[in-house]
Amino acid sequence: MQWLVGIARMVCAFALFGISSIHAGQIVVGQVAPLSGLEAGQGRAYGAGMQLYFNAINKSGGVNGHTFVFVQRDDGGRPERTVEGTRAILAEERPVVLSGYFGSKNIADLVASGLLEKERIALVGYRTAEIRAETPFLYNVRAGLRDEVEKLIQHAATVGITRLGLFYEEGSGAQALLSTAEEAAKKGGSSITQKASYAPGAARVTQAVNLFLKNPPQAIIVVSSGAAAAAFIEEYRSAGGASQLFAHSGADMEQLAKRLSDELMHGVAIAQVTPSPYKTNNRLAREFREHYDREKPDTPLSFAMMEGYIAAKVIGEAVRRLGGRSLGRESIVAAIDNMASFDLGGYLVGFRPNARGGAGFVELSIVSGGRVRQ
Repeated sequence: MQWLVGIARMVCAFALFGISSIHAGQIVVGQVAPLSGLEAGQGRAYGAGMQLYFNAINKSGGVNGHTFVFVQRDDGGRPERTVEGTRAILAEERPVVLSGYFGSKNIADLVASGLLEKERIALVGYRTAEIRAETPFLYNVRAGLRDEVEKLIQHAATVGITRLGLFYEEGSGAQALLSTAEEAAKKGGSSITQKASYAPGAARVTQAVNLFLKNPPQAIIVVSSGAAAAAFIEEYRSAGGASQLFAHSGADMEQLAKRLSDELMHGVAIAQVTPSPYKTNNRLAREFREHYDREKPDTPLSFAMMEGYIAAKVIGEAVRRLGGRSLGRESIVAAIDNMASFDLGGYLVGFRPNARGGAGFVELSIVSGGRVRQ
């Protein structure tokens, strides 16, 4: 009877070995994002950019023998579904890293849930319309909102615009945004003369539009989701609003261009925090376009796709730097924390244990005559 027990144990051991062999060398990357709802275009594009990089790297043999598996969950833009989806993806898919999350409240609720800290897992790459405090396990691969707002206000000052309005999303991060905008305006010799907000996760802008029409500033800084920015620009311009409009990168150039006419978009300036996906003026952009043209994905080119591609490259670089060492959630965190300088090809990112802001690249795109000009 004892020999039967021994055989059974051997069978179990071989079965377990087989299971681990199937998954050996596979790195699971998880995204919980709006694949439906108001911000679906950006969520899908970000994921498509990550998949574009992972496909290319897998076809070339992976990184240190590891290949990447990309899994997604749809949160529809709803914060409670972001947390639920993250719990599910962690339990069912066992990713070693997360990426491509969206929404101020979504990310705030995820951090508050304690999941990142409990699971010791990094979230690499996210989009938010608030200035976030330094948070462990949360890594940005783009310039922060503070950098964007300061750039927009500085640009306004150079063309003689000193009376500014601010359209922004309500929420826990609103006060930090207001303080940053007021401080940047003061430095440039200008001031925020009018402020109007909208509810998180919505695109109801009529009250804000009416306020700016009643007391028009010279220019309005738009810090909002893409859906809210499109609704605001459309309603404000259609009602005769003539103030110059400056939007942060979350306004989503492609969503605006798809929804709004050339006349409504004329003169809108939008901050961009990645190299343009439409040009090939640096190594990163050339590599991105080469992979895009070869893969021919269904998702059209966009800045959000480029950002997803960058996030995936940062993850790939973390794996490369680990070499033959044990690969897991905490080792990925350690590798990113020690990524003091990484040149992706004309686009620099850098992280340290108490500095997870990532990059400082910001440039402006101006829409003129139906064309985008840098």
